[in-house]
Amino acid sequence: MFSFLPAILRKRGVLGLMLLVTPAVMRAAEEGVDAPAQGLGMVDGIIIALYALLLVGIGLYYSRRQTSQEEYFVGGRSVSPFLAGISLYATMFSALSYIGYPGEIIQNGPVLIGVGVAAIPLVYLIVGYGVIPLMMRLPVTSAYELLEKRLGPNVRLLGSGIFVVTRLIWMAVMLHLTSFVMVSVMGWEASWAPPIAIVAGILTTVYTVTGGLRAVVVSDVVQFFVLLIGALFTLWFISDAVGGWRGWWPQAWEAHWKPQPFFSLDPGVRVTVVGTFVGGIIWWVCTAGSDQMAIQRYLSTRDTKAARRAFLHNCIGAICVTSTLGLMGLAVLGYYRSNPEFMPANLSFATRGDAMFPHFVAHHLPLGMPGLITAGLMAAAMSSLSSGISSTITVISKDFVDQFRPTAAEDDKAGMRTARLLAVIVGGVSIAGSQLAGAIPGNLIEVAGKSINLFVCPLFGLFFLALFVPFATPFGAIMGTCYSLAAATLIAYWEFFTGLAPVSFQWIAPVSLVVALAAGPLFSLLPTRGKSPRLKAIYAGLATLPWLGLMAWLG
Repeated sequence: MFSFLPAILRKRGVLGLMLLVTPAVMRAAEEGVDAPAQGLGMVDGIIIALYALLLVGIGLYYSRRQTSQEEYFVGGRSVSPFLAGISLYATMFSALSYIGYPGEIIQNGPVLIGVGVAAIPLVYLIVGYGVIPLMMRLPVTSAYELLEKRLGPNVRLLGSGIFVVTRLIWMAVMLHLTSFVMVSVMGWEASWAPPIAIVAGILTTVYTVTGGLRAVVVSDVVQFFVLLIGALFTLWFISDAVGGWRGWWPQAWEAHWKPQPFFSLDPGVRVTVVGTFVGGIIWWVCTAGSDQMAIQRYLSTRDTKAARRAFLHNCIGAICVTSTLGLMGLAVLGYYRSNPEFMPANLSFATRGDAMFPHFVAHHLPLGMPGLITAGLMAAAMSSLSSGISSTITVISKDFVDQFRPTAAEDDKAGMRTARLLAVIVGGVSIAGSQLAGAIPGNLIEVAGKSINLFVCPLFGLFFLALFVPFATPFGAIMGTCYSLAAATLIAYWEFFTGLAPVSFQWIAPVSLVVALAAGPLFSLLPTRGKSPRLKAIYAGLATLPWLGLMAWLG
């Protein structure tokens, strides 16, 4: 099972950790619990420390293989499809997902998670046979090199800039979430969250700086299995505690779950079946077709067929983990329904769904299991952060540094030094930004929609124009992106701009995608090729008038 790990780590790392953890966990689980525990114990702390050391060890091991920029950025284009695929899912999956998915079901019901899983087979067909072959045609390192070949260097820089901003926000939100979840599970004061974010960020930066993409991929796969095992342990424990799965399976629609219709054009309806299905497909296709973190995994394999297999492994992993976490949310809900005396007064199914699973882990799981799950949460944050750092420094190195200092691209030693320095800087910026992420309102799923996902469709619009619109121009691409981003921001923060009731986060992706696919080709019809910068500036000014008029009307 752990054949993907270096031999020394298989012997002394994962297997040693399992030998230490499994007996304690199983023995405590058999003994059961009669009352809530008080946070994590010494065994849990040891598990967390060993797990952190394992991840750092992976980075140090692979540091010996980092002899070229191609090896550092794309694993020498020889990563196996299984590792690349599981790594892709683990990259997009973070502690936000691990807590947010059960919290979403506890608080709002199963529609968002269940329908999202149902959309994955169609996503595989679209991405595997429509997107990946296009991405694998050219031996590039940065996905945004494709934009320059069709639309010029300015559009490449725009796409790269959007990606860098997106990933910095994503890493900050993820670190913020993980630090507060961990203090909740540990039973510590909230004031400990910033130091935890700093420590996790530093450890992650260390193994990313040293080990390159291969270390990131292997740590992602370790994280995937640890999180899955932790979720399955939780399901088994709750089922045993309440007399089987029927003891926690809901017999009817929970009273606090709001109606979630099949379809509705009312923008105030939070979730619909159709909206979830369409939104899931849009997110996956746009991410797979424009995000360096995804495309970097395709490029790390040897050819299109291998990249398609990698995405198949990603989809299988997504179905397994998302379904397990959804069931775990139902199980935690059923556990507290069966044991209302364990329900703390400051928590509520209707308003604090995100807090239920962390509380359950801290106070009801037997010795060892909280440590395993907390280590998994930390690993989720560290692996996601490492993937974000790796892809971000790849883009900065190839799309910014090499463009303005061409000799750097030819000197592997200088390029490696630059990449490692950038990794330190990006890690530091992410740690600093994590302290600001708490200002975004909503539960964890909504936080992602209102921050991280604002840029997904605008960025995909650039690739759509480059690959599918023969008459696309740089001016049209830039204006289409601006319009799409403005539309996404307006929907996400509708109540702020208008003073009206908020619009569901499910409208962000479809509206911004439609705007991108319409505005880009439309503005490309303007005769801007070969025109003076002054005339282009006039066109750009005229193009902003509709938005200015709309904002004035809304205000």
